[in-house]
Amino acid sequence: MHVECQECGAALLVGESERTAECPYCASPSVIERAAAPGMPVPVYAIGFVLTREAATAAVRTWLGTRGFFAHAGVKRAAIDSMRGVYVPSYLYTAVAHSAYSAEIGEDYEETETYTDTDSDGRTVTRTRTVTRTEYRGLHGQHSAYVMDVLVTASRAVANAELEAIEPFDLRLMRRYSPALLSGWLAEEPTLSLADCFALARGEALVKMGRELAPFMPGDSHRNLSYRTVLERESADLTYVPAWVLALRYDPRKPPFRLLINGQTGKIHGKAPLSWIKIALVVLAVLLLGAALVALLAWCWPEATGRPPGPHLLPASGPPPTAAAASGGKPASLASAAAASWPGPDAGTRGATSASSARGAGAGKPKTGRPAPPATTGKRPAPKAPGPAGGRPR
Repeated sequence: MHVECQECGAALLVGESERTAECPYCASPSVIERAAAPGMPVPVYAIGFVLTREAATAAVRTWLGTRGFFAHAGVKRAAIDSMRGVYVPSYLYTAVAHSAYSAEIGEDYEETETYTDTDSDGRTVTRTRTVTRTEYRGLHGQHSAYVMDVLVTASRAVANAELEAIEPFDLRLMRRYSPALLSGWLAEEPTLSLADCFALARGEALVKMGRELAPFMPGDSHRNLSYRTVLERESADLTYVPAWVLALRYDPRKPPFRLLINGQTGKIHGKAPLSWIKIALVVLAVLLLGAALVALLAWCWPEATGRPPGPHLLPASGPPPTAAAASGGKPASLASAAAASWPGPDAGTRGATSASSARGAGAGKPKTGRPAPPATTGKRPAPKAPGPAGGRPR
């Protein structure tokens, strides 16, 4: 019986006694019976299943458990109860590739060069060293090779990138197709045209030839490799490859996401949906942490942000008082003496200079409020007679 999914376009071939109400690729219930399409290509090869359902389920549980913090919370709680084994249609492509290439081939050689340097005593010295240099020469040529084992999808439901993600398949276990190999399994009919599959295969073949040409180049290195490849004697054989397909519904309000498991090796491909709430919370936390760090920098190192320092960073003592502030209305000589008493590396010198300046200023200005001292004659006055013993002079 032939059934077709109205959502992803998969065309499934099931047994006469089997009725499917859900698509294995997208878990859509809109699957209807259809007539067999005329002119369908005949399968040539098939690769049987090696991985059992139990082993595939265990591999999926491990994969779900290793999803990161940003994965949706429902991913790890999703029920694994709708896994189906499906034979996915693909084309096995082979061809002969003739490539005309051009490149610059590099040959390394060593030479000794002289240079000047400065030693530990600051003197200029002449030294020698061995350096490796590369000389490039142009090369043109032809390269021919077989292109083998290029596998491309023939299904609209499984993109070629998804099939590449679960490769490789062990082609040594490939067998000639017979209906008995697919008995009891779901098998999808090809839904891509042969021309579309050839285009996919040729693109992969050209990339494969580019990877083979690079190590084919002679010399120690090469650069500016360019090539033009012509494919001849192309062939594409319809081949069924085994895959376990699981459509996981992690949220009833959202469509399921799909996991594709290699039916031989257990290699899994799928993209777990992300939780945007978790992402938004982490971004908000990072922004708040950054703002806190900027505020801390502004508080502790104000010169980094150009802001005035906080109260705890003001100096404990101010600059030395000026002569006017130190005087407090007193004579200038006393103010100079107060300024000279401020401690510092040149305290002694500053004090001596201030004192002499004060004497000079006092000599040229009249003093008020005190009687002028008597004039001196340059002779030392005679000492007074001592008074009675134990008493003060009268």
